Amino acid sequence: MSLPPSHSPPPTLSGNERDILLTLFDLGRKVASVIELDELLHRIPSLVHRLVPFDAFGVYFVNQKRGLLKLAYSVGYPDSASGFEMSATAGVLGRVIAAQQPLVSGDVATEPAYVSIVPDMQSTLVVPLLHKSQSIGALNVLSRDRDRYSERDVAILRQFAAHVATALVNAQLFAQQRSDAEAFETLAEIGREMGQLLDLDALLERIAQLATRVVDYRTFGILLLNEATSELEIQTAVQYGSKVELPRVRMGEGLVGYAALHREAVLAPDVSKDPRYIKVVDDVRSELVVPMLIKDRCIGVFDLESPELDAFSKRDVEILTLLASQAAVAIENARLYEELSANEARLERELRFAQRVQAALLPTQLPKKVRGVDLAVSFAPARELGGDFHDFLIPDSNALIVAVGDVSGKGVPAALYSVFAGELVRGRTFRRRYLPERSSPANVLMSINTILHERQLEEYFCALCYALFDLKRRTVTLANSGVPYPVRVSGGVCSQIELPGVPLGSFFGVSYDEVSFPLTVGDIYVFYSDGVTEAVDAAGDEFSVQRLMDVVSSAADQPASEIVARITAAVDSHRGGTAPNDDSTVVVLRITS
Repeated sequence: MSLPPSHSPPPTLSGNERDILLTLFDLGRKVASVIELDELLHRIPSLVHRLVPFDAFGVYFVNQKRGLLKLAYSVGYPDSASGFEMSATAGVLGRVIAAQQPLVSGDVATEPAYVSIVPDMQSTLVVPLLHKSQSIGALNVLSRDRDRYSERDVAILRQFAAHVATALVNAQLFAQQRSDAEAFETLAEIGREMGQLLDLDALLERIAQLATRVVDYRTFGILLLNEATSELEIQTAVQYGSKVELPRVRMGEGLVGYAALHREAVLAPDVSKDPRYIKVVDDVRSELVVPMLIKDRCIGVFDLESPELDAFSKRDVEILTLLASQAAVAIENARLYEELSANEARLERELRFAQRVQAALLPTQLPKKVRGVDLAVSFAPARELGGDFHDFLIPDSNALIVAVGDVSGKGVPAALYSVFAGELVRGRTFRRRYLPERSSPANVLMSINTILHERQLEEYFCALCYALFDLKRRTVTLANSGVPYPVRVSGGVCSQIELPGVPLGSFFGVSYDEVSFPLTVGDIYVFYSDGVTEAVDAAGDEFSVQRLMDVVSSAADQPASEIVARITAAVDSHRGGTAPNDDSTVVVLRITS
């Protein structure tokens, strides 16, 4: 066996030197033209055979990180040699890699370090693959004949190996770039899929499944931070496709807690040498923990473990960091969706209950003691709850109070305000028994206005029509603070009761006017909120007071309930499917005796 001196000139080639050089150049171009690693490895043996004959041929790659030499491609090797690995410093190959010099041996039996992989081989020639002064692998030709290879073969194969080394590096770079491109494309697909999942448990399970598309793992866990306890709680953990249970980890404890606390990835090639490691799963040799960050806030971590030393690379860190960032956003969205869904369910329950309360607070018929009066009502809120309210009260014998109010705004705030205003109406009405001189409709409005103004809810006000029907004296007295003018039908004449007034709560010290009418059998009084006359169709045309009066006139001989039904039907028909733009209330009272 011989190793040429490191500074000795290459041996002189034979007379066909020109042909050899031309062949080398030709083979070099062919090698350089291939960028697919598998195709390149497949073509190398046939190209080498044009230069140096062999019975067996192998291409070896060095794994610097693991210190191993692996058989990447071979011709003439036994099937059992597939995937063969050995120490990068062992055997004849290891000597060539370390010395970065070719080696030729005419009798491998005389080589104590020789590792026999292919039986019956006598001669070997090993040439290092060098790139930027670093050994990246080796070419090995074997022959059944002794002393088969000469220094001339060494020189030729060494020249060819230079082309091969460059081509292999380029092919590996191309493969890496393509792999990275595929990984980023996969990450984009994963991001889109994760963004569509709003169920947190389903999302976490899917993340564990999708992670296998970008990185290999034995155990994969997702731990989320419980901010109340400062603990990382396992949400899903998969080991070879099966779920496993992992304990809670406090912030700062172990590799997991360290990564979460410091908001940085932790790569442990050998966990036995890392004092932060906490053993949970048997036979773990290496671990990778990647925090899931939203801005500077850590919401949890990915935890990957492997039974192999140095199983994870810096590329895995980069890929998983991107995946963790996508997952963090998806998890936060799923959490917010769950919280929103829970709040919506709670609000829906509360709104349903509030609807029942509002419906219970608003009367639907006259008190049983009232005689000689036919009354009907319709209330339709624009939303779940409305700001309209009405009440029918008997402060003393032979007296009936009809109150119809409309609070500015809609929804829950308006409904709450209307309940308060309604209670003020009831309280001021029933004190008539003790203070009759201060309980006229105008005085009631003045008193309520003072109280609402004192509450300093400037953004809300209340329009209220307050009517006192004295069934003994056969009169009705009204005061109004902004509700649309009531409609009166008497003696066959349909008209509005024009009685303006400032809404309650707007200004302090406002006084209100009153108007009185005699009551006769057949008289009809229609009280309504502006949601009736201002209901619009698709073109924006309002229902109007005139349409309301036309309906009332045409149904003047009908019971109160029929008049209400015709009004609401006419309004609905006018809207033609257009959503109501305001609450609507209709109260119809007919004097029957």
